Amino acid sequence: MGNSEALLQIFLHCSQRILLFTVLAMFSRILSLNEASTESIFFWGARQTGKSTLLKQLFPDAHYYDLLLSDEYSRLRFRPALLREECEMLEEGELVIIDEVQKIPALLDEVHWLITERNLRFILCGSSARKLRRCGANLLGGRAIRKTLFPLVSAEIPDFDIEVALNNGMLPRHYLIKDPRQRLEAYVGDYLQQEIVAEAVVRRIDSFTRFLQVAALSDAEILNYTKIASDCGVSAKSVKEYFSILEETMLGYHIPAYSKVMRRKLVAAPKFYFFDVSIPNYLMKRIPLKPGSSEYGHALEHLICQELKAYLSYRGIDKILSYWRTSDHRYEVDFIIGDAEVAIEVKSSETVDSSETRGLRAFSEEHPGARLIIVSMEQRPRRHKDIEIWPAREFLRKLWADEIIIQLCSKS
Repeated sequence: MGNSEALLQIFLHCSQRILLFTVLAMFSRILSLNEASTESIFFWGARQTGKSTLLKQLFPDAHYYDLLLSDEYSRLRFRPALLREECEMLEEGELVIIDEVQKIPALLDEVHWLITERNLRFILCGSSARKLRRCGANLLGGRAIRKTLFPLVSAEIPDFDIEVALNNGMLPRHYLIKDPRQRLEAYVGDYLQQEIVAEAVVRRIDSFTRFLQVAALSDAEILNYTKIASDCGVSAKSVKEYFSILEETMLGYHIPAYSKVMRRKLVAAPKFYFFDVSIPNYLMKRIPLKPGSSEYGHALEHLICQELKAYLSYRGIDKILSYWRTSDHRYEVDFIIGDAEVAIEVKSSETVDSSETRGLRAFSEEHPGARLIIVSMEQRPRRHKDIEIWPAREFLRKLWADEIIIQLCSKS
């Protein structure tokens, strides 16, 4: 890389960081990193969720290494020991942040030594744990706790607009603009180039690109690897590997099937959700969403999943988020919290009728102690027999006020 190209890379990187910092200053993030006062932390999150900006806001006096800067990356890549030599000049207990740590796995050996011998604290920030695992990097033997930053959640956004969230997604730079499609195109393109091509994690980028399109159609659906493989023209083994790549590069996650069988036989395959509703929106070209359409319903379910996933993580609640579906496909509930403590069905209807309560009623027959909730687009909350029906925005407000999950889990 020539000097002019390196300078251009640094300029673009700094410009993006400045823009993202300005955007994120509008939001108050919920995630706490108070543990950094005594612990080292692996800090993961998808690109552009705001990890770097949050770290600079919370820890302005920390010693900062940014591996997205080409000069910083080059000098530490060729001499990882420089990190140890420089950090040996610090006082015991000082905090060091390494951003995009997965780019130089060898640094973790130096970090390990500095933690144990110099009692320094580290925040190791990155968007992909895959490279560290594949190369057998030193994961510090339990000396660093794990934290994850999700896209924005409703409680972090003043005057939260659910229609904007459903169409634009919850990445900070995307939520605030009228039409996010160009930024989404760049985001997906950057992901393919920087996470897939640059790391050479698949042999054929064209096959993986086709897979992304098919995976978007399977978003929030029960995974059928054989069918997806047929649609992509690759093996089922490759499809499973591709989904693993998405998860390890923070672009999505699996939601397991609820497995406690009572009377009805249950589906066992997991579902898959992209980390932000904007990704399937873009890949399926379903923006703008039409209220009342099936696409709108899928997006609403996805958004509620994002919020539940972030809530359980940020609040440190050790409860599994799963879904429930009978093997005969007659009954389904979108989300189960923990051991059948809360069951949540998402409906985009403006008026929920009794036929839309079938799944919850069937679940309640087997788990009579469950709290039953429908999240909908109705205007006012109401109760239908033993089922609570909440407008989506009001449900999210109560969720982050700890009135949906913590209140009930405290009884268990």
